[in-house]
Amino acid sequence: MALKSVFDSSVIRAEFDKAGINTRFIPLIWKYVIQNPDFNWEDIPSLPSSAYTLLGAKFKTSTSVVDSVLESNDGVTTKLLIKLQNGAFVECVIMRYDSSLGKLNGKPRPGGPRSTLCVSSQVGCKMGCTFCATGSMGFKNNLSSGEIVEQLVHASRLSTIRNIVFMGMGEPLNNYSALVEAIRTMTASPFQISPRKITVSTVGIIHAITKLHNDVPNLNLAVSLHAPVQDIRCKIMPAARAFPLEKLMNALQEYQKKSQQKIFIEYIMLDGVNDDEQQAHQLGKLLETFQVVVNLIPFNPIGSLSQFTTSTNQKVIKFQKILRGIYDIRTTVRKEMGQDISGACGQLVVNLPDKRSISSAAPLTDIEDIRRQ
Repeated sequence: MALKSVFDSSVIRAEFDKAGINTRFIPLIWKYVIQNPDFNWEDIPSLPSSAYTLLGAKFKTSTSVVDSVLESNDGVTTKLLIKLQNGAFVECVIMRYDSSLGKLNGKPRPGGPRSTLCVSSQVGCKMGCTFCATGSMGFKNNLSSGEIVEQLVHASRLSTIRNIVFMGMGEPLNNYSALVEAIRTMTASPFQISPRKITVSTVGIIHAITKLHNDVPNLNLAVSLHAPVQDIRCKIMPAARAFPLEKLMNALQEYQKKSQQKIFIEYIMLDGVNDDEQQAHQLGKLLETFQVVVNLIPFNPIGSLSQFTTSTNQKVIKFQKILRGIYDIRTTVRKEMGQDISGACGQLVVNLPDKRSISSAAPLTDIEDIRRQ
């Protein structure tokens, strides 16, 4: 039987309880693993002798390895290709931002450079979104909570990670138990990432949205809406047939009522598909009773897989003006990041890249910086 990741929280806690070992040692073990990539279990100081035996018999310090590190030419994006224990690959992306570029109540925000990590939750994805490279892979398997957390461990050795976005490979809410366990680990010692600095993106898995706030409160929720009416959603997002727009909006109303937080709406701009003025008005009317931030996302072509083209800047600006000016909806246009390493939205599909060198570039504005505007 394959050894488990030491970061599989529920497994290691169950094994410690079974062996009569105090679980308070687990955060200390995690901290040591993070700070010491190459070590033996016996090197960890001050554990009960039975803990060393158990760790050696049941767990690995990491069930995944970093296969390749690819740096964008502008220096703000790093993509990690990670090989899992079963031989499959996933990708995660470090994005560097500067919080001082954002504004709060019309004034410059305090702070400075920081890094956000985009993590994967599955190998491939079963949602089949026609504009997404990961969707073209089909679904391979879910990641364990430990495999999700290990992406943070690997990335933290390259950059200090402050924010987490579940916007990598896979539909996070289709791997619900592992997602929740991973987030609980990330927000606990020694990681101690604030839930308010974690964003979970979903195409709209209604039954999971209704549970999410109760299980892990204070997260940011991002919904990949991409169309203001059901028939267009179904054409570009086949899985939307199982999640009717009216029922999805009702679930989001209930989520917002419970959480009292803004919801991020992801809207990829596809020329001639969902980007005309009528659709901007339809989206505005759909969202006018919500507290939301709409992120308009330039479409990133995915080579021969692309059946779409990117909306023109003029269309994007007009779309944004309608949402802002007529419906008073906070609307941003997402900065394209990491296109030269296929690290941008919709482009996470496994390739085996060559390493590149990093060059200097100006940091960007993070999703967190528009959270309370």
